[in-house]
Amino acid sequence: MKLRALVVDDEEFARKNLTMLLEDNCPEIEVIGQASRKEQAKAIIESSQPDVVFLDIRMPSGAEGFELLEEIENKDFLVVFVTAFKDYAIRAFNASAVYYLLKPIDPDELKIAVSRVVETRNTYKEDPENYATYFDSLKDLSRNLLQNKQSGRIAISHTKGLKIVEDDTITHLEASGNCTTIYFNDGSRYLDTRTLKTYEALLNPSKFCRVHKSHIINLDILKEYANEDGHFAVLEGGIRVPVARNRVTEFVKMLKES
Repeated sequence: MKLRALVVDDEEFARKNLTMLLEDNCPEIEVIGQASRKEQAKAIIESSQPDVVFLDIRMPSGAEGFELLEEIENKDFLVVFVTAFKDYAIRAFNASAVYYLLKPIDPDELKIAVSRVVETRNTYKEDPENYATYFDSLKDLSRNLLQNKQSGRIAISHTKGLKIVEDDTITHLEASGNCTTIYFNDGSRYLDTRTLKTYEALLNPSKFCRVHKSHIINLDILKEYANEDGHFAVLEGGIRVPVARNRVTEFVKMLKES
């Protein structure tokens, strides 16, 4: 069964171009409408109940898209943000575990975004409570983008849905193939489908340090560096994380200067 999609952008060419790309490349999607203004998009969402909204982040001032999401009562759809923003905004999108496409839209990136939306939609249908958490993460995204600041809250996609955490609760992260296992100070852990490289770019570099190709640690809970029988960062609770030999010099220098 196809997912029903709404395309929202104040530029007519952009709306038609994305609709064409979806029709040509994404058989999982049926575009049920286009909207150029917040009020028009809201009316279509409330009357047609799309599964996914492709939402331009600048409509036109930067706030309208988020205002639209705030004003919808029955929030049971996913959002793919379409944006020309780069750099800082990408970090904010990743922190909220949302889907985004950079203009000009690459068809292969579009296919990837749609496949993830389909997978997430199936997971969320099993537990609608996930939508509440999801839209909480969008509130964080709105606040951080509009205030141009980095949040300490991160949304993690895992097998049962979405979890929002404070980065202070993370002890360390470990690469698991193309995924990342995130460990917390309460002993729990979650597997996220994003790579460790994504987390390296996402996390605050003054708090988190990549000490190995497969490991990132929270420096706030680092207790010592041990070089007996290898090289290890020892965290609170006796957690030992290996430090790569080629990173030892830089790591030790950083500790001495901190």
